[in-house]
Amino acid sequence: MDVQAQFDQAMQDVYVNALKYCNYKATYFFQMLNERGSLATARYLITTDTPSDGFTKLWECGRLDLTVEATVLDPDFESLFTEEERELARERLRQYGYNI
Repeated sequence: MDVQAQFDQAMQDVYVNALKYCNYKATYFFQMLNERGSLATARYLITTDTPSDGFTKLWECGRLDLTVEATVLDPDFESLFTEEERELARERLRQYGYNI
């Protein structure tokens, strides 16, 4: 499986795990994945000025490790994102107390 396919699966896992571990059904996120694809969805979410509802729900649940931002920072996916994009993800996680 190539890195893009692995990332696609990891983004699907964000949805599944949010439901499984936090009882959060991320309907809008799932819709975005289907309409935009995983890379465009990730780039959109990490470049917004405010965290997504899903990020907030996962923070409230104590599971920032399940966020798109954490997924973007996975070393396996480093080649898919610019350093600036990765820094945005890193900074958002830091602001919410997640140790990277």
